[in-house]
Parts: sequence; structure tokens; C-alpha cells
Amino acid sequence: MDRRARLRIIVAGSIGNLLEWYDFAIYGYFAAQIGRAFFPQADAVAQVLAAFGIFAVGYVVRPLGGVLIGHIGDRYGRQRALVFSITAMAAPTLLVGVLPGFQTLGEAAPVLLTLLRMIQGLSVGGEWTTSFTYLVEQAPPGRRGLLSAIASCGGMLGVLAGSATGAALAVLLSPEALDSWGWRLPFLFGFVVAIAGYLLRRKSIGVAETAGMSTGLPLAETLRHHLRLVVRLAGVTTFLAVGFYLVFLYIVSWLQSVDGVDPACALTINTASMAAMIPIALTAGWLSDRVGGCAPVMLAAMAAAFVSSVPLFLLLHHAATLPIVVGQVALVILVGSVSALTPAFMVEATPPSVRWTAIALGYNIPNGLLGGMTPLAAAWLVERTAIDLSPAFMLMAAAAISFATLWTFRRSLAQGSP
Repeated sequence: MDRRARLRIIVAGSIGNLLEWYDFAIYGYFAAQIGRAFFPQADAVAQVLAAFGIFAVGYVVRPLGGVLIGHIGDRYGRQRALVFSITAMAAPTLLVGVLPGFQTLGEAAPVLLTLLRMIQGLSVGGEWTTSFTYLVEQAPPGRRGLLSAIASCGGMLGVLAGSATGAALAVLLSPEALDSWGWRLPFLFGFVVAIAGYLLRRKSIGVAETAGMSTGLPLAETLRHHLRLVVRLAGVTTFLAVGFYLVFLYIVSWLQSVDGVDPACALTINTASMAAMIPIALTAGWLSDRVGGCAPVMLAAMAAAFVSSVPLFLLLHHAATLPIVVGQVALVILVGSVSALTPAFMVEATPPSVRWTAIALGYNIPNGLLGGMTPLAAAWLVERTAIDLSPAFMLMAAAAISFATLWTFRRSLAQGSP
């Protein structure tokens, strides 16, 4: 494959990740405005909890979407799966942006919003795993770590774009305009990106279809012969599921509610830390290709997260801006390194015939049960216990689980077997 064809595949595969994370990022960043639009009868805390509750519902259905799109990829080919997933994301993104609020539709408004988030959850459940698996499968020898990082950068760019959009709107619009209609604009922008991604995938993805497709039912084969592998993959993903949504989503609300940071400042800090995540991810990918694989780098990051979570959240819980930025960037280094290498690790750990289905289950189950619930759980714990550092303890627990599970893979990966 020439360099131009590989570049087309990288862009076509990554654009869905960009849209996925952009969409879920802007929902999290505008949770307060969404809460006021769809739950005006509740108090401020209840509005945010309700908005994050709908966010969590979208994540609960992610494993189903992962199984569906993973089945298409394993059974009928990679291109069909990737085109289907981005198509299924486009319509709900547009509809969320134009859905009338409680004042117009009454109780039907939050119900419809929940249904749209569920449809998005189904498509997202397959998009991230199928696209990063596809890109890592195309990696040349000795470059899986780097291609894995590039695949992750699509998601990072999406969160960065969402954060930058939120920061720009917070600066350009008045709080009243942002509450009334401004929060809808990012969803309409996302629909335009979805259409571009659909057209790109229709033309580009098919040039590198992967061999080794399943001849039976991938889900049945996975559950019958590889259930233990799926459980272990879920254990490894636990740290990323919790850490990503704490560090890159909930922290924006936490800085505002706990530290009293201005919304524009909180979004700007988050945008800067996300920009730093891209070179961090690429460095982690490059390093893993030179130290014998992904596991050593991931283990080091998880161990460091367990030890440093409380000190770093103490930096975030500071009156000055500089310590907040330092704490945020340090957390980005730890979570970003794991995020960059998880795709390559999962591809190396799974057999080709059921790879997309096994990875979809192993990745989406913890993200559905833990990742989507993390902002809601963190907000509830801080409010219920009055312990501002509660998110740090959540991150420590997740790091311990993933470290212990990843350790069990070291021997099998060294021997070249899942």
C-alpha cells in the first residue's frame, strides 16, 4: 500500500472517532445548559445530575451497538461496518441540536432526548472499537504502537474540538444566549462533519479490506470460546473508562462547582490540556514500539495514576490557575498514554476471526457500565459525601483493577498468543 492510500485510510478511519468524541464532549460541557432546557423545574444540582443521567443511559446501550457493528465487521467486512456506524451517528446528532426543550414539548422533551442519546450510544458503541481496530490492523511491522496512538488522536481531536467550541461560544455569547440557543450550535456543526465522514468512508475504506473474516456467528463464537478473554479485556479497560471521563469531561463541571472557576476559564484549561494530549499520545505510541510493546508503558502509567491521583486533585483544588493547569496536564499524561496504547494492545490480544466482536465487548462493557456513569457517580459522591477529592479515589480504584488485569496478559502477549 502506498503512502497516499494509507493516509486516506487513516483519515477515513479517524474521522468517525473525531465526531464521536466531539459529540459526547459537547454534551458534557453543556450539561448545565441542557439540564436547564429539559429540566427547568429542578434545582441547579438536580439539573446537572439529570443531564448526566441521560448521558449515562446512552452509554448503557453501547455494548449492544458494539456487538451489532462488530458482527458486521467480522462477518461482512470492515467497510460496511464503518459506513454503517457513521451513518447511525449523523441523524441523532442533528436532531439533538434542533429538539425543542421542556417549555415547548413538556415531559416529552426529556424522553425524546433520552431516545436520541440511546441511538447515538448504539452507533458510538461500534464506531470507536471498529475504527481503531481497523487502523491498527493496517499498521506496518513495528508501527502498531504509533498507529494505535494516531487512531486515539482522532478521539482526542474530537474532544479538543468540542472543548474549543464550548470555550469559544462561552466567550462570544452571553450566558442568556448560551442557555437559550447557543448550546445547540455545536450539535449542528457535528452533523456537517458526519456527512463528510460518510462520503470519505464510502470512497476510501474499501482499499484495504482485512482477511480472516468469521464464517459463523461472531458473537456466539466469542462467548463460547473467548469469554474469559473478553472479561480480561474489560478489566484492562476499566482505568480508561473511568479516567477518561473524569479527566476530560467531568473535571470541567468539578472545577466550576467545587473551585468556583469561571466556565470560560474551565473550558479553556481543558482545551489546553487536550491539545497537550496529542503529542503525549504520539510519544507513548513511539515509545511502545521501542520497549517491547504496549504493556510496559501502560503498566507504568496505571501505577503512577494509583500513587498520584490524590496529590494531583489537590493541585486541581487550588485557587490559582497555574496549579490547576499542572494537575490537569499531569492527569492527561497518565490517562492519555493508556488511551493511546489500548487499541494496539487489544488487537494484539485477540484472534482475527472474532477480533471486532471481542474488542467491542471488552471495550464497551466497562465504558457502558462505568465510563458513562462516571460523571454522574462523581457528581453524586461530591454532593453526598462533601468530600471534594472523591473523584481521585475513583481513579485510584480503576487504576488498581486495570493494573492487576493487564499483568495477567504479559506472558501471553510475549508468547504471541491471546
